[in-house]
This record gives sequence, structure tokens and C-alpha cells, in this order.
Amino acid sequence: MKAHECYHCKQWVEEGEAHDCWTTTEDALTRELPEDIRDAWERLREAAVEFGEQRIYASHHSIMFARRACYFFVRPRHKYLELCIFLGRPLKGPLVRNVMPSSRSKFANLVRVVHRDQVEPPLTDWIGEAYTFAGQPPAKPVGKAAAKPVRKTAVRKKPARKPIRKSSKRAPDKR
Repeated sequence: MKAHECYHCKQWVEEGEAHDCWTTTEDALTRELPEDIRDAWERLREAAVEFGEQRIYASHHSIMFARRACYFFVRPRHKYLELCIFLGRPLKGPLVRNVMPSSRSKFANLVRVVHRDQVEPPLTDWIGEAYTFAGQPPAKPVGKAAAKPVRKTAVRKKPARKPIRKSSKRAPDKR
């Protein structure tokens, strides 16, 4: 393949050069951040690591924090860090910018962090709650719902037709 511009990341790729713009690292995502934002990122990562065992990895434009599933992720921007915290409830507070349902049982709570001093309670409490929430097994139905399987609506079948039998004798013509 001749030299070309990658249509995903807009980077110029020379002929024969290996290029995989989908793989990235934490360092690559946070390298060019201003000092205040970088300090906030470092404090945020330290706080998350203190909760316990988890996977921290970079994925395209975000840095993911996961147990069984991702419980929060960070999108580094030049002017702020955008956090998306997955909880079983919507959050309310001055730090919360937006809340949207992400599944039947989770809400995605978007928070902006612009300074290291913001990485303290209640933000760290919310992240800790999300860490705990992500480690719980899925909720099982209780009571009658647990006893009976959920049925789908029955589909009506057309009555079966009787097969047409062909006889070897021809019927006389009636004219």
C-alpha cells in the first residue's frame, strides 16, 4: 500500500510502516495535558487504584477502569477530564453535568474535573460506590418472577391442511 492518511486518526502513514490507531496507551492520552489537568488525572488514578483489584486500560480516546465490567472511564480533554461513572442510580450534585440511562439497571453519570482539588469526596465516594456496584453479581428475580420463566407471546399457528391425494383414475368430464 502506498503512503496514505489514516481515515480514523488522520495520521500520515508511510509506505510499509505498521500502523494501528486503535491501540493506544494511558501515556499517549495524557501526555499533552496541561499541568493542572495532568495533576487531577494522577490523583484520580491513585484514588481508583486504592479501591482494589481491577483492570485499567486505554481504549481509543478513553481510559477504562473495570472489574467484571467497566465501572467508570475517563476521557482526557485539553481543558478538563470527562468522567463517566456507572451506578445503579442517577447522581445529583454540582459536579454532575449529565445523567443518562445506559441499561435497565445502570445510569451513566457524566462529571467534569478541571483541578486536582476536585478529586475528593463526594467524587471519590461515587467512584468507590461504582467499584462496589460493578463487583456485584447480576440481580436475580425474587418471588413469583423467580419461579416461573418469562414466556413470550404465543404465535397462532394456522390449522394444518389435509394433503390432496391424487388418484390414478381420471374423473370423467362433465359437459
